[in-house]
Amino acid sequence: MDATSTLLTGAGYWNPLAWLLGLLAAIIIAWLIYSMGEKGYKPGTAQAEPFISGNKEPEKGMVHVRAGNLYWGYLEALRGYYDRLVPLHSGNLHDYILWYLGITALFLVLVVIIS
Repeated sequence: MDATSTLLTGAGYWNPLAWLLGLLAAIIIAWLIYSMGEKGYKPGTAQAEPFISGNKEPEKGMVHVRAGNLYWGYLEALRGYYDRLVPLHSGNLHDYILWYLGITALFLVLVVIIS
């Protein structure tokens, strides 16, 4: 080992000063982005209330709002996709695990064939 405190490995080097400088640069960039944020936020006002797709929050506590109501525009725009996809969802965890294993096996076969 030499006096420069650099550890040479098979995959590169480890220099603590280089890592500290990189960390310092990341902290400065994060602080700059944070400081350019919205200055007009006021906690405890209407800005802090939940946004429920433009609907007012119910007076008697939170009522369950279905995702189909919140994302109606997305569901309507992608209706052709969802009409094919929804019947594949049985709600049975075993089916989802089977899909996961099947897709993983397919990718593994493709990786072996390509390489």
